[in-house]
Amino acid sequence: MITDSPMPDHIPLSGDDVVVPFQVEGLDVRGRTVQLGAALDAILKRHNYPEVVSRLLGEAAVLTVLLGTSLKFEGKFIFQTRSDGPVDMLVVDFRTPDAIRAYARFDEERVAEFVAAGKTKPEELLGQGTLALTVDQGEFTQRYQGIVALDGSSLEDIARNYFMQSEQIATEVQLAVARLFERGADGKPTEQWRAGGLMVQFLPQSELRARHRDLHGGDNPNGTEAEQAPVEDEWQEARSLVATIDDSELTDPQVPSERLLYRLFHERGVRVYEGTKVVDHCACSREKIFGVLKGFSAEELEHSTENGKISVTCEFCSSHYDFEPAEIAAAQ
Repeated sequence: MITDSPMPDHIPLSGDDVVVPFQVEGLDVRGRTVQLGAALDAILKRHNYPEVVSRLLGEAAVLTVLLGTSLKFEGKFIFQTRSDGPVDMLVVDFRTPDAIRAYARFDEERVAEFVAAGKTKPEELLGQGTLALTVDQGEFTQRYQGIVALDGSSLEDIARNYFMQSEQIATEVQLAVARLFERGADGKPTEQWRAGGLMVQFLPQSELRARHRDLHGGDNPNGTEAEQAPVEDEWQEARSLVATIDDSELTDPQVPSERLLYRLFHERGVRVYEGTKVVDHCACSREKIFGVLKGFSAEELEHSTENGKISVTCEFCSSHYDFEPAEIAAAQ
């Protein structure tokens, strides 16, 4: 656990559901951190998954917003797993600049068996398969998709390997999910799902190093000791600092993002930037689903009709829509 250090009172705090970008010039690193509160709580409570499934989806949601908020254009970032474990699919959809939605597909009996056997780690629940990370800039553009093997590694390790292999960027990731209990105003216990994450990346060839070398060199004609040290030492220092984070610190509402960053990097100097808000929002609508159904053949519409109507439930937000087959046929 990090040794607490008092943070100046004048520094504003972003609070929950805000991704906070930061940089540490002295270590040539940049990153983002987030604490998800109400947005994640709404998603997980809406689905009412088994606890281990909720925790797994919470980790995926944190990783997705850390990655998705780095996009500099209008579009979507989609995290999707397909695997042979009891949780065979996770989908987290982040739509710029701020909307997230998510759901999990799982075998309830197999999940119960894994829990009874003590196999509750994310990598155990997922099993073997693939993770697709998709960037979609919308109509008239080509999707970019990176495929990563689910091979028994944690989501944190998968993210580290993905960046090293696809972009040759050394990356460190920490993810945590918690279910907190407290008493409400009526004295009854209430619970809230929370999650937190931090991603830091080493960029020694960036403008960060150029600015770092412009610092006054003091009495040493060859530069400061920090400047002479191999760049790998700086990265190892950053990794060591990140490794001191407890899961509880990532999810504790009393340790908001700015306070966590100050604890980690205040000796090196950390600069934070305006954050990006994250909201629980689903893009489904009756009009969009109606448009999809209009493309169905007569045979497909017939197979989709039960008790004289076509019913559709959104897997993300659980909204339910009913349609008359005749209204769809008339619009075709």
